Amino acid sequence: MRRDLLTTVLFTSLLSCGLSSCSGNRPQPAAARAQAALVTTAVVVERTVPVEIRVIGNVEPYTTIHVKAQIGGQLTKVYFREGQEVRKGDRLFLIDPRPYDEAIRQAEANLARNTALLQQAEANLQRDLAEEKYARDQAARYQRLFVEGVMSKEQTEQFLTDADARAEAVKADRAAIESARAAIQADRAALANARLQRAYCSIDSPIDGRTGDLAIHEGNLVKANDVDLITIHQIRPIYVTFSVPEKDLPAVKRYMATGTLPVLASPPSDPAMVEQGSLTFVDNAVDSTTGTIKLKGAFPNPGGRLWPGQFVNVVLRLTVKPNALVAPARAIQTGQEGEYVYVVTKDMTAEARPVVTSNRVDRQVVVEQGLARGETVVTEGQLRLAPGVKVRIKEAGKP
Repeated sequence: MRRDLLTTVLFTSLLSCGLSSCSGNRPQPAAARAQAALVTTAVVVERTVPVEIRVIGNVEPYTTIHVKAQIGGQLTKVYFREGQEVRKGDRLFLIDPRPYDEAIRQAEANLARNTALLQQAEANLQRDLAEEKYARDQAARYQRLFVEGVMSKEQTEQFLTDADARAEAVKADRAAIESARAAIQADRAALANARLQRAYCSIDSPIDGRTGDLAIHEGNLVKANDVDLITIHQIRPIYVTFSVPEKDLPAVKRYMATGTLPVLASPPSDPAMVEQGSLTFVDNAVDSTTGTIKLKGAFPNPGGRLWPGQFVNVVLRLTVKPNALVAPARAIQTGQEGEYVYVVTKDMTAEARPVVTSNRVDRQVVVEQGLARGETVVTEGQLRLAPGVKVRIKEAGKP
């Protein structure tokens, strides 16, 4: 029994010594690596970046036309479908033209009657002018005979009176001619108005655009300048309206003076679908309630992908900045003293570095101060870091 107990103690001692020897032979670098913080990093690079203002905007029609009837009558024909695209000059509606055709014929008849009256008055004038001339000649002859004592005074005065009557008839003829001419002018104006009213029976599209919901259908009676028959939006080109902070207004004005500023717009649901336009309007006052100013960009919109009323992401590109230092946006941290990044030093320790950033481009941020080209910054794992902590860079494809 003593021999078995001694054997057990000896085996236990040898086993403990062997385990201690194996533990002492573990490589120390692996332990050190286990204590270093595992992080993901990126290198600060230099590139040309655009200087941009990013906001949310709203799409507006380039032109909106509310089509109304300018005359009353029965709507006899609609030449388009709701939501259809129409061209300038395309026929939209037809109002019953028969009453207006009758008005034209009546005006033409009045014009013809007064034209005939004018011709009659002119003929009367020519007749009365001839009779007046004959009466004047007779009166002059009898006046000479009266002076010579051949004719009596009564006969002479009778011829003078007849000549004066002929002169008054001539004046009446001239007045009748002027009256007939005035009536003809009135008839021509009435005829032109009747033809104009007749032209209003046909309603054509004044612009290229897309029609909306039809308010009045065929067979209904319409009144002049009553409800909108249809609303047409011009969508090629089209406007995108947006507002920028008033602090950006000096920069916008400064870069506008150098040339046309491009504007990019894309729907939030499809950021890859980018339409390009140009800045065409800056409002004349800052909205004091919001501290922003209204701007507009005009877009050709050839494919009709921008739609009135749609909200879009807007990028106003002011200029392009060459040789700018950029770092991933994930590297930028915010503390009590402002923005900072963790920089990996040559001895693989973390250094907290305050930075000054400006605009953001895609997933990168322009760093104005605090970093140099080629430096390595931490993009993931900042929560495990503090100044002076050892770091271990995560290799691609490894956990």
